[in-house]
Amino acid sequence: MNTATAFTSLPIIDVSALYCNDPAAQRRVAEELGHAARHVGFLYVTGHDVPESVFNEMLAATQSFFALPLEEKMKVYIGLSTNHRGYVPEGEEVFAGGTKDKKEAYDLSIDLSAQDPDYLAGNRLLGPNQWPGTPGFREPVSAYYNATFELGRTLFRGFAMALDEAPDYFDKYITRPPSQLRLVHYPYDGEASDSVGIGAHTDYECFTLLRATTPGLEVMNSKGEWIDAPPVAGAYVINIGDMLELWTNGEFLATSHRVRKVKEERYSFPLFFNVDYYTKVMPLAKLQKPGEPKRAPLIAGEHLFAQTGQSFTYLKKLIASGELSLPETAVALSSFGAEARLNEKAKA
Repeated sequence: MNTATAFTSLPIIDVSALYCNDPAAQRRVAEELGHAARHVGFLYVTGHDVPESVFNEMLAATQSFFALPLEEKMKVYIGLSTNHRGYVPEGEEVFAGGTKDKKEAYDLSIDLSAQDPDYLAGNRLLGPNQWPGTPGFREPVSAYYNATFELGRTLFRGFAMALDEAPDYFDKYITRPPSQLRLVHYPYDGEASDSVGIGAHTDYECFTLLRATTPGLEVMNSKGEWIDAPPVAGAYVINIGDMLELWTNGEFLATSHRVRKVKEERYSFPLFFNVDYYTKVMPLAKLQKPGEPKRAPLIAGEHLFAQTGQSFTYLKKLIASGELSLPETAVALSSFGAEARLNEKAKA
């Protein structure tokens, strides 16, 4: 049973013990992770092994890319990719509230060969990245992706222990997942007021690992209040996503969050950690309560594509034209998390 609280700040957890060979110390960290996942859905992680230099080099490469003229960035427009990789111009992404956000982004994921059988078969999330020709971009961005992805593997082992499973319980589902890294740029906006930027949403994958340069992130607590989650030096912000909420039968909560509009220029780097595309996600049997309605299972990649297809303009056009279709199991945007629970309560 979910026990989300009216938290007013996010817990900070030192995960350095997950890298040692002390089972008792690992268990203590896992318990802290589980407590945060059950009661908040968001946390800061320190004590990880991602060097700050890897982040700084990726940030510099990102700043150079977004400083390019629009016509240069549009050469790798995401709509030119058949597997959702590339540049996302302002207004391309629209969340459930229907507002277009003042931001631009560049999306990448696991860089598979153009000869990958799933890519050749038309999978919309697997295949090669669409890299820009900008010198000094691909290498530092790839290094950050790889380092952060490995941290995600480590955290998943902690979450497994928090659920009283073996540390390697989720390993078999992480062979080549569509775990997407977004490089997001919010330009300086002198006319911005202190209001909503990116619309309220949950993340579609298992959990997210985020670094950002300035404040702006807000997290919804159980009362529907928005709580600031500013950057902590050297720390990642971690939040639970839709797939772990489903896998844990709601014990871990995919917490709704948004980005507040601020005047200051801001860079944000979420890596959405997912399991393999064809993973069937359903509640763990031991977390099913007698007489409780069973949550319908979802295919991890299909859920990700369905949510993406409902929020990106170029995909919505393809769906409207009949060139693409959403999976039969598609659920509406904002179907998970505190916001969804509050909406259900309001309808009751």
